[in-house]
Order: sequence, then structure tokens, then C-alpha cells
Amino acid sequence: MSTNALVGESSTPAPTNTASFGSNPIAPTSVGDAFRATMRRFPATVTVISACRHGTDHGMTATAVTSLSMDPPSLVICLNNRTFLHDMLLEVPEFAVSILTDRQVGVSEGFSGKIAPEKRFETDKWIRHPRGMMVLDTAHASVVCRRMGAVPYGTHTIFIGQVIDSRLSEATIPLMYENASYCAPQQASLFPQN
Repeated sequence: MSTNALVGESSTPAPTNTASFGSNPIAPTSVGDAFRATMRRFPATVTVISACRHGTDHGMTATAVTSLSMDPPSLVICLNNRTFLHDMLLEVPEFAVSILTDRQVGVSEGFSGKIAPEKRFETDKWIRHPRGMMVLDTAHASVVCRRMGAVPYGTHTIFIGQVIDSRLSEATIPLMYENASYCAPQQASLFPQN
């Protein structure tokens, strides 16, 4: 170990990715760059996470949302620890996740920062849930959670939410995001095509 290395830091160089998948070899890159490229091509459902603290509503677009357990029903969301919503969720006991439809790209864009925070809930049809936070009434689905834990890791915090209310629209299609573009799921073919 070099004398300049930090405690716990390895003097071994960072691994590089030189694998080949199919006919497309992957150029040598850092693991971080390879992971970023992989996640860019990893389709994710687009949501808006919302909360209310001291009468102030706030929400932001997020794709790092997934189910955790059915017993008890729970999910996890991951938020950058430099965001206002992150700080809010450390204080408030509950939050909501509104899963957007394929017709709500504008809502996603607005909650991604293109609309001032105080005007975001003026887009589409937001309603106040009995638990206090705003929920998108026209969403593909909405899930209201009680915060059960917050686990900091790297630049983000993993929030664990136990589901206390859930609603699904059978008549809509969820909005997804892949490779810096919005998209929607489509039925996969069960049989190979010739």
C-alpha cells in the first residue's frame, strides 16, 4: 500500500470492463462508466415521490423505486442526499409514490425541475390524500407509505416504506424511461420470429 493511500483504500487499480457480449465488444472502461451505461439501458418506471412537511408540498420525479416485500407490503425508494425531498423524508413519517402513465411525460418533466417546486402540483390532477401528501389522481397507480427506515449509502439514501394505501388503474399504461428517452412497455413475443 502506498503511503498516500487512505485507510481502507486498495492500492490495486480499479477493475476495467473488457468483456464481449454477442458481437459487440465493450471497450475498456472504468466500472463506474460501464455501470452508468448499463443503467442507462435499464428500463425503469417513472414515478413522482411526494410528501408534505409543515404545510409545504414537495415532489420530484424518480425511477429508483421498487417493491421490497409482500409481508409486510413495502417498497424502497432511493433519493440523492442533496435533494430537498431527501431532507423532507428524514423528517416526515409518510410519503406517496405516483406511478405516471404514458400520457404524463409533462408531469415527469415538470417534477424533474422544469417547473418551480411551488407550481408543480398545478399540473394535471393532484389531490390531497387523507394522510396529508399530494397524490396524482390520474396516475397509473399510487402507493402511500409509512417510512420505516432510512439507510444512507454513497450519494443516496434508501428509504423503506410500508404500504398503507395503494390504488391501480386498469385502463392506463405506465410511463417508462430508458436510454434518456420516455417509452412504454409492450407485449413481448412468446415465440421466436423467423
